[in-house]
Amino acid sequence: MRITRVAAVAAAATLALGLTACGGDDGSSEGTGAGSKSFAAGSTMERLNKAQAIKIGTKFDQPGFGQKGLSGKPEGFDVEVAKIIVKELGIPEDKIEWVEAPSKVREDVIVNGTVDLVAATYTINDKRKERIAFAGPYYEAGQNIMVKKDDTAITGPDSFKDGTKKVCSVTGSTPAETIKQYVKDVATQLVLFDTYDKCRDALKGGQVDAVTTDNVILLGYIAKDEASFKLAGDNFTKEPYGIGVKKEDTDFRNFINDTLEKAFNDGSWKKAWDDTAGKFGAELGAAPTVNRY
Repeated sequence: MRITRVAAVAAAATLALGLTACGGDDGSSEGTGAGSKSFAAGSTMERLNKAQAIKIGTKFDQPGFGQKGLSGKPEGFDVEVAKIIVKELGIPEDKIEWVEAPSKVREDVIVNGTVDLVAATYTINDKRKERIAFAGPYYEAGQNIMVKKDDTAITGPDSFKDGTKKVCSVTGSTPAETIKQYVKDVATQLVLFDTYDKCRDALKGGQVDAVTTDNVILLGYIAKDEASFKLAGDNFTKEPYGIGVKKEDTDFRNFINDTLEKAFNDGSWKKAWDDTAGKFGAELGAAPTVNRY
């Protein structure tokens, strides 16, 4: 009887050891989600997955795309697209550190390594590609103009050519550069702040006659205060939004491009839109073609 009990214990120990060995063969790591993904050794994806943490730059003042909510965290389409990427990396959402990234510092926070990526209504253009790289685009917006509800004098960008009207935009933004070609005197007509909230306040207070940026951002402001604001005319540019990463990190850019294309097809991209910016009346349109330059 004693011999039987000893044999049973030994057999159980052997089985447990065998199970432990088998479990170790899958290359998984301890912790939440770390072992659920496998990435090339030395890649940014592997580093982030192992750390189970990521820093993402976005805007905190853009309704529908990246605006701090009651939770104290940013909410919007850019934020949800970033979360799709984070999920594909095998990192829990609560391990994201959101870093405010206004237009004028977006390249800096990428180059300096302050963040791992930027999703912040970030228009892809050649000048920015001199310092950083882009995955995407994941959305195409268009520049427009917001005025007071009762304004009938401003109907589009050409309305600034007479030199009498002031327009506000954000330092370092594509819309700020674009509107310069329409104003008669940049020094007196173009007012620049670090956030669009300040432009909105300046318009409401009468310090400027208009605000210009991408249509979807303006529609977010209008949705929150329809009695005060409206759009003046049609979009007059095309602004493809991309995800900013370090210039030399081709593998990470390709990974994000793959993730975006997957999201275009599995419904998560559309859901992200419908839950955020889509509520303001802007159209999502067809999924853009990713530019794998």
